[in-house]
Amino acid sequence: MIFELPAMMLVAIAIDRLIGWPDWLYSRIGHPVTWGGRLIVLLEARLNRATFPRRVTGALTLVLCLTAVLLPAMGAQSLLPDNAMGVLWGGFLAWPLVAVRSMHDHVAAVEAPLRAGDLPSARRAVSMIVGRNPDALDEAGVARAALESLAENTSDGIVAPVFWGAVAGLPGIAAYKMINTLDSMIGHRNARHLHFGWASARLDDLVNLIPARATGVLFALASGKPCAAGLVMLRDARRHRSPNAGWPEAAMAGALGVRLSGPRIYDGHVAPEPWLNAGAPDPVPASLTGGLRLYRRAILLLGAVLVLWVLLPVLTGAS
Repeated sequence: MIFELPAMMLVAIAIDRLIGWPDWLYSRIGHPVTWGGRLIVLLEARLNRATFPRRVTGALTLVLCLTAVLLPAMGAQSLLPDNAMGVLWGGFLAWPLVAVRSMHDHVAAVEAPLRAGDLPSARRAVSMIVGRNPDALDEAGVARAALESLAENTSDGIVAPVFWGAVAGLPGIAAYKMINTLDSMIGHRNARHLHFGWASARLDDLVNLIPARATGVLFALASGKPCAAGLVMLRDARRHRSPNAGWPEAAMAGALGVRLSGPRIYDGHVAPEPWLNAGAPDPVPASLTGGLRLYRRAILLLGAVLVLWVLLPVLTGAS
C-alpha cells in the first residue's frame, strides 16, 4: 500500500485541478474544512472558560477534533481495495482536502484588477486570502500580500496535505487538515487563545516542518534559477516570525527577485517584521503573474515527485 498512497494523492490533485470545489456543491453541503470548523467553534465555546486550565482544555479540544476525523478516515482507508480502484476511490475521498485550483483562482482574482489599475477591487480580492486590513495597502502592498499568501498556502493547502496523505493515506491528510484548521482558528497569540490554542499551534508547527521546507525547494527548482532562490531561502527564512512560513516565502521572493514580508499593520499596530530578500525591489502587478506561473510549475514538479514515488518499485526492481 505504501506506493498506492502517493498515487491516491496524484488522483486528488488531478480532480481538484480540473474542477476545484464547485460553488453548487459548496452551497449544498459546505466543505469538509467548514465542517471541522463548526466542531472547533462548538468545543471552543464550551471549553475555553476561565473555570478550567486553558492549556488542558485546549489540548482536549485538539484530541477530540483529531479523533472526530481520524476514526472515519481510518475506517475509509481500511475499506479501500488494494488495487487501482482503491487508488481512485482514495484519491476521490482525498480530493476535498487539497486546494490546487482555489489557491490559484484566489490569487488570480487579485492579479486581474491590480494589473488593470483597479486598486479598490484588488484590495477587496486580497482581503479574502490575508488576515490583515487591506484598506491601507498600496499597489506594492497588495501584490506583496497576495504573493506571501500564495507562498504560504502552497505549503499549508497543497504540499503539506499531499505529503501527509502520501505518507499516511486518508488518516494522514484528514489529521493534517484538522490540525491546520485548529491553528488558523484558535492558534492566535491573543488573550483568548494564547493558552487554549497553544497545543494546536505547536502541533501545527511540527507537522509543517518538512512540507514548508519542501515547498521552498519546489519553488527554487521551479524558478529556473534554483541557486539564487535557494540562497535567499537559506539566508532569510529564519528571519520570519513563523518557523515554517519563511521558507516558501523567502524562496518565492528569491525566485521572483522581489522583497516580501516587512513591516505591516495588524489591529492598528505596526508589526516590525524583517524583510525577506531585503535588497530587492517591491513587487509590481506583473510579479503576481510571475508568482502564479511559478506556482503552476511547482505543482507540476510536485506531481512529478509523486510519479517517481509511485514508480519507485519499478525503478529499483523491488517486487
